Amino acid sequence: MNRVLIVCEYVQSYVYNEPFNAEPPRSALVSSYVTPVELFFKRNHGPIPLVDDIERYCVDINGLIETPKKLYFRDIRMLPKYNVTATLQCAGNRRTAMSITRKVKGVGWNVSAIGNAVWGGAKLADILELIGVPKLTSSTQSGGKHIEFVSIDKCEEENGGPYKASIPLSQATNPEADVLLAYEMNGEPLNRDHGYPLRVIVPGVIGARSVKWLDSINIIAEECQGFFMQKDYKMFPPSVDWGNISWNTRKPQMDFPVQSVICSLEDAQSIKPGKVRISGYAVSGGCRGIERVDVSIDGGKTWREATRFQKTGTPYIADGISNDKWAWVLFELTVDIPQSTEIIAKAVDSAANVQPEKVQDIWNLRGILNTSWHRVHVRIGHSNM
Repeated sequence: MNRVLIVCEYVQSYVYNEPFNAEPPRSALVSSYVTPVELFFKRNHGPIPLVDDIERYCVDINGLIETPKKLYFRDIRMLPKYNVTATLQCAGNRRTAMSITRKVKGVGWNVSAIGNAVWGGAKLADILELIGVPKLTSSTQSGGKHIEFVSIDKCEEENGGPYKASIPLSQATNPEADVLLAYEMNGEPLNRDHGYPLRVIVPGVIGARSVKWLDSINIIAEECQGFFMQKDYKMFPPSVDWGNISWNTRKPQMDFPVQSVICSLEDAQSIKPGKVRISGYAVSGGCRGIERVDVSIDGGKTWREATRFQKTGTPYIADGISNDKWAWVLFELTVDIPQSTEIIAKAVDSAANVQPEKVQDIWNLRGILNTSWHRVHVRIGHSNM
């Protein structure tokens, strides 16, 4: 109860009656490698909190540790700052296409519930070291094996309680995992939509674990028991429906699979015959690079390899040391399209994982992780391009 009273001192009010969720047009999404803040998708599970007094704002660190600690915003800003370029993707990205096959439950995302930003902040590994948890630790002396992030925002699924999620302690204490307590996005302070004043960034993992509006950190023995860890964001086979689901038979989803999307063309778009530029994004979780992106302009009969790139002027090699290891890859291919056809993209990551061909094979009742081949149909006619 005391912690809630502390929260109320620096939270002035909530600003939306309902969760606010939005994504940009696909063509705008890949207009630049780093996604502008105004084009970055917005995913919320409750009203957006407004932190009013930054001087009072603090993060409580509690749980299975020797010495609990209260870190104020100014304390976190004094720690070494790191900039990490990382792609965040909602687990429900491309859910709308999955629901066409069979109805699913969730926000009806198209293909743009994803974005790539430069996040600035302190490494969680450094913060944990301040409270006596060494780097590369998998368990505290008191048996803590997971780090739980608790948000200021409240949501219906938690019966009015806070949104929360967790990651393994071994990941949190590994500096190479680049888990951040971020206070900047693309060189500017976070805005309210994206978690001001402080949010967690867990690279390579579904966006649901990168908790915004951070309130407290708990070191716990088991993974977080919150709704969004235990009764959501889990991958079930197509045979499971709401009548026979057993949530405890699946682990919470963490890494996201390999994914690619065509962004330069809308489905059912009219184009002029001739040269057409096909471009989009490809990404894989778990620090896996993109080995190649294959594009077909004849419905999957034949394939051509697209050009991949991140930073302009720097050749991209999967898992190369000059790459942004947590970030998406943009791809492009210019081809001659003389007639109406189906264009397909599929990516292969550095572990040789490839996108599944059919959405029917990966259908699940929550509509998460639709990573099937991305298809757009174009017809020859009047072009609006």
